[in-house]
Amino acid sequence: MSNYIKFLSHQLKGWPQQNYYLFFFSLGCQVMNLVSNNITPLTVLTFIGTTLGVLCVLAINAAKSVNGWLGILSAICFIITGYAAKNYLSIGEQIAYMITLDIPVLLSASWNVNMAAKIRKFTAGSWSIAVIATLIVYGVSGYLIQALTDDPRPWIDAISFSISLTAGVICFLRFNNQYFWWVASGLAQMVLWFISFRQGSATLAMFINSSIYLANDVLAFTISPWYNKKERARVVAQETKYAANLQLDKN
Repeated sequence: MSNYIKFLSHQLKGWPQQNYYLFFFSLGCQVMNLVSNNITPLTVLTFIGTTLGVLCVLAINAAKSVNGWLGILSAICFIITGYAAKNYLSIGEQIAYMITLDIPVLLSASWNVNMAAKIRKFTAGSWSIAVIATLIVYGVSGYLIQALTDDPRPWIDAISFSISLTAGVICFLRFNNQYFWWVASGLAQMVLWFISFRQGSATLAMFINSSIYLANDVLAFTISPWYNKKERARVVAQETKYAANLQLDKN
């Protein structure tokens, strides 16, 4: 257990500096938003969820598998927030993240070990499958959520859900093309939560959180190991050294 805690602690280190800057910028924005409005259990829970959520996406950006725990904890907060706003597919989105990404990351030993060395790229066939899957999920989820619930924004909710679900699966399969989906997801979530805020169904915190997600996704194309070969080599070397030191400690 102590080695596992050390492993998680190690996963929070060695990120690109821009990731830390973005986290503290996000934290400052969320603190200001929290204290400038009425503080309720829901706003506090949203603050906790957004803080952990930003850490989660930054961990993915840095190719660090600590995103599993961060994702599960933030998802619990976002499920409650989504239910309060009646954005029911945002609840499904968080459950899908846990099923397709967070829990498998925690259970898959191979995913957790030097993940940066296992990054892949789409083929033409992979692009087709991912796009078609996104469109099918969008149509089915939008129809069902409109027919079965009182979601006031079913088709906007469905756009965010379908893109995010596909992105989570692509991420777990270690394709760097996930970030095209994450960028689209960030834009869709910004629209969803801004409309929800304007209609009085949610706090501004979720819109701010989505904008930080979008900034992180754009940043990934420049400094993340998913795309930056120099950064990937640095992370691979760092993880290889850590694994070697861990093996020496065991011996």
